[in-house]
Order: sequence, then C-alpha cells, then structure tokens
Amino acid sequence: MEKIEIIIPTIFGLESFVSQEVRALGYETTQVEDGRVTFLGDWEAVCKANLWIRTGERVLIKVAEFNAVTFDELFEGTKAASWSDWLDKDCAFPVTGYTLKSKLASVRDCQAIIKKAVVDSLSNKYSITHFEETGAVYQIRFSILKDKVTIMIDTTGDHLHKRGYRAVSNAAPLKETIAAAMVMLSHWKYEYPLADPLCGSGTIPIEAAMIKRNIAPGLTRHFACESFNQISEKLFSDCREDARSVQKDVPLEIFASDIDKKTIEIAKKNAQLAGVGDAVVPKVSDVCDFACDLQYGTVICNPPYGERLGDEKMCRKLYEKMGNTFKNLDKWSYYVLTSNEDFEKHFGKQANKKRKIYNGMLKCNIYQYWGERPPRIFRESNHEL
Repeated sequence: MEKIEIIIPTIFGLESFVSQEVRALGYETTQVEDGRVTFLGDWEAVCKANLWIRTGERVLIKVAEFNAVTFDELFEGTKAASWSDWLDKDCAFPVTGYTLKSKLASVRDCQAIIKKAVVDSLSNKYSITHFEETGAVYQIRFSILKDKVTIMIDTTGDHLHKRGYRAVSNAAPLKETIAAAMVMLSHWKYEYPLADPLCGSGTIPIEAAMIKRNIAPGLTRHFACESFNQISEKLFSDCREDARSVQKDVPLEIFASDIDKKTIEIAKKNAQLAGVGDAVVPKVSDVCDFACDLQYGTVICNPPYGERLGDEKMCRKLYEKMGNTFKNLDKWSYYVLTSNEDFEKHFGKQANKKRKIYNGMLKCNIYQYWGERPPRIFRESNHEL
C-alpha cells in the first residue's frame, strides 16, 4: 500500500526522544520540527507507534497540508483532500484543533468550515447529503500555524501519556512522557540502582522499570484506531503479541520514597498496575534521609517548583536539603527537573549540562549532574537504603 504520513506531536523539548523512538521501531523520520516528528509508514506502523512511543503525545495521520489566509481557502483546501480514502459513509468525524499566529483566528469558525468541507467531499463520493455518523470515530484534528494548515486524523484517542496504570495520582503529577524522557536522558544502567527520593505517585520509577524491562507503554490500553475499518483486529492483536514477546525479565532495584504516606500508597498501587510492583520499592522517607550503601547509582526526580506546589521559600529550603544529601553520593549521577532558575545556587552545585523542556506551560530545565562511569559488572540485589 501507499505509505502514510504519520505525525507525532510532542512536548517542546522532547522531539529528539520521539525521533529516537521512531528509529528504534525501524522507521526513518522525514521531518523534525518544534512540537512534532513526522515519518512514513503503513497501518502496522500506526499500531506500533501507538503501542511503543513513550515520549510523544499522539499518533496522527496527515490527510492534507496547505496555506490558507481566508475561510474560502480553508474550505477548498480541505475539500480537495481524498476523504473517501479514509472515511466510510457511516463514520463519525468530529473536528477539533487550534490556530496560532494565523489570520484564521477563530477556532470555532475553522471547525465548522472544515466539517462542512469534509461533508461536501464525502457527499460527492457517496451521493448522500446527510451522514448519521454512527460508525467508527475518526477524530479530525487541525493545526493552523502562521497560515499553514495541517489536517490530520487522530489514531490514538486519549493522550499517549495515559498509560492506564495511574488510576490515582498526587497533586501536580509529572507527565509519563516527561518521566520517560528523563530516564532515557540519564542512560541509567539497570545493573545499578535508580532512586527517586521525591517520587510522588511513582511516575519516574515506574517509567524506568517499564523501559528497562521493555514493556510497551500502550500494551494494556485501547486506541481509537482499533475501531478503524483499515485496521483488522488481527493486525493489532499481532502487534500486541509481538510487544509481549520482547519483554525482558531483568532484575531491577528502583527506590521510590516520599515524605507523604498516602502518596507512597498510591505509588505502590500504580507500580502494581503497571506490572512492575516487584521492581519498585516504595518507602516513606524525607529526602534528607536518603542514602544508599552502593557506590554507584542514579537519582532522577521532579521536586516542587514553587509555581505549582508550595511557595518559593519552601522550595529553596528543599533544594538546599537535596544538595546536602546528594553530595554524600559523590559517584552517583543526578537528574533534576525544575522550573526554578536559581536551582543550582540553592542546590549548591553547578550542573554539567541543562536541557530545556516545557512541563505544561512552564519552561523547565533538566539539570544533569554526571557521576563517575560505573564499572561494567553485574551486582547482587537487595541492598538497603
């Protein structure tokens, strides 16, 4: 079949991680730009991307792309697309999207015009004027950026970060996509411990365990494209079975601690739901009590920023405590996500490198502190914190 152009929207700053994941699936990216990664594939690629992409937001199929500065141009450009190649006459096709820095500023008007254009296109093909829309749902999404219109079909449904294991979360939870990116950035070696001493609902430790055990993040959830006429039940079932067959039963030692007892209970339940309850060791503990008897390891954490939880003074004291605690683990590496521009000053040490990403609307940095490279040996487990 002809190749499908597949777009994966990303949080700003995570584009390179999505590109890496696309290549790991066996596909080459055709375009990487702010907030999205594009590649060519088939329907199997759509299934695999939904099951496996950890750091992207959705898997979208590009139907049309054109420039438009008037509503007439938007209508004609949309209608010109081959909608009957995608939609049967019984399909439901709601429309949603956004505009940014465009002359077509009204999202509501754009939705209505795109909907009408799709209806006109399908009416010409199927010789009917009314569509019941009782069949499979093909969510149409559009973006209009600087008058460039991109119209897509959403194959995912709920965002990819909704893995299905976080039934309950604490206040201001970290997105699973960002947690996965932090683990990937750390190049953590599973032979050594990983710790999150401010674990909240356990997202970072759980994502770390799933990555190292090669558990597909979408393995247990449903996707919109499973109802598409173009994807057989067997195709998606085969892709799921392939994903299960490559899981790795490697021993892991991942410590998840937090000062709040209720939060730790949530983290424990979430880890069990994710299938990594044996790998994540939750514990009620203050960050200043964090210690480990092993010489090498990795800390990855997402402390409060001040903008989201608590106040600036509390965060400053917390960062100082973290610095005093982590300096005792002189050969460990630390990766800390925060929007606080003065983090290094309060932590007491300048990072080896910073990486900018956006957590929601907040501009953040992942502060990277590199410890010594550990020897390439396997260790015994069950060391005590």
